[in-house]
Amino acid sequence: MTTELQPKKIVLQKRADALDALRGIAILAMVLSGTIPFGGALPTWMYHAQVPPPNHQFNPNLPGLTWVDLVFPFFIFTLGAAIPLAQSRRMEKGGTKQQVILSILKRGFLLASFAIVVQHFRPFVITTDPVAYKWKFGLIGFFLLFLMFGQFPKSLPQWLRTIATVGGWTMGILFLTALQYPQDERSQSFAFYRSDIILLILANLVVFASLIWLLTRRDAILRLGFLGCLFPLLLSFNDDGWITQNFSIDAISWLFSFDYLKYLFIAIPGTLVGDWIVSWLGAKKAEEQPTWSQWRYGIITILMMSINLNLLVGLQARWLEQTALISFGLCLMGYGLVRTARSDTEKLLNKMYCWGCYWLALGIAFEPYQGGIKKDSATMSYFFVTTAMSLFLLIALMIVIDIFQQKKWLQLFIDNGKNPMMAYVAFGNFLWPILELTGWQNKIADMTQMPWLGFFRGLTYTLIVALFVSLCTRLKLFWKT
Repeated sequence: MTTELQPKKIVLQKRADALDALRGIAILAMVLSGTIPFGGALPTWMYHAQVPPPNHQFNPNLPGLTWVDLVFPFFIFTLGAAIPLAQSRRMEKGGTKQQVILSILKRGFLLASFAIVVQHFRPFVITTDPVAYKWKFGLIGFFLLFLMFGQFPKSLPQWLRTIATVGGWTMGILFLTALQYPQDERSQSFAFYRSDIILLILANLVVFASLIWLLTRRDAILRLGFLGCLFPLLLSFNDDGWITQNFSIDAISWLFSFDYLKYLFIAIPGTLVGDWIVSWLGAKKAEEQPTWSQWRYGIITILMMSINLNLLVGLQARWLEQTALISFGLCLMGYGLVRTARSDTEKLLNKMYCWGCYWLALGIAFEPYQGGIKKDSATMSYFFVTTAMSLFLLIALMIVIDIFQQKKWLQLFIDNGKNPMMAYVAFGNFLWPILELTGWQNKIADMTQMPWLGFFRGLTYTLIVALFVSLCTRLKLFWKT
């Protein structure tokens, strides 16, 4: 008789809920990082490592890693992992390679358009003066985005959905051509260069990572080979020479920069994980009985979180040797737990873990290079360490959702992960304008002047955004870019 507790049978889902949860965590952490108080109110680790309190002045020579620095790479990782899931599904339905390429270019166009439209409707981009009209335009912009990029329930008539989309784009274009930006010295009217840099980088990544995946979907080694070619190109691009001269295209600088492609070092490993998840979801058996005990899964989950916590604390505090040694010990311990894998899920977790350890080893080895791990300008250590941390967190989420079947505790993150663009915009163009126009923003700020009360204010704002987006997701109101 065995005393080990066995988990329930694993029911394979049609959608990778853990990936949605990771994306939701990333986007809500992004919202939180923008709503917490500044001005030295909170500890250094509550902000970007290179923008420390109390002055929050950017210091490009300051190495370190905080939870805020993980938000962007986590999202890029999920973007890469989602590519095989979306495109494989399209090809299974009979889509040709030409149709897949067209869908990739369409997605890049929509995301780039979204980046431009969003930035033009940001209240503080319109003007920094304390005037009410900027909040009204911000709120109008949110509802126009709903029409322009919304994917409405199929229960609505097709003609009504078409009218909503066409009407949204028509009104959006009219507003964008009429809006003025009096404090912009370059242009006081609509301009292509006025765009959200984060979304613009994502637009470039989704196109290039998707095309690379399409070319190498049957050859993972060749896909990694692209990164081997990209590395010297990026090094050469930062020095004057023929690569810089030929890859710097001024005519489309508002849309593309070769420097954006450095984030492929996160997106491409993400596509590998996406391929593995596609194979796992496509397993012939509807359910499987795991051979690992429930205790083992629990220990693996705790271990994944411990590795990430060790990296956050150690790299920010600059305890480099200690962090490397502890990471090595934890990774060795984890390998002992995942080494014997028999079921499809166990084999997936084993592969993800081993590759996570590999990326982490590269990241730690690169840490002294480029002056230590930094988000801006992003270093090689930053790419590889955050890729590993994304994998470790994804493993923990998969165990909670697919092994322990505790999806309900992460449902809020999953819902936001399915609707990330709405979550990204909801605070700045929906909740904040409402608070300002009703006069509640100043009242709340006066009541939460203490540093940690300010943090809980930001946490509350983030929760309101999360609940709003979750409601829209359940009503099948999505923003698709």
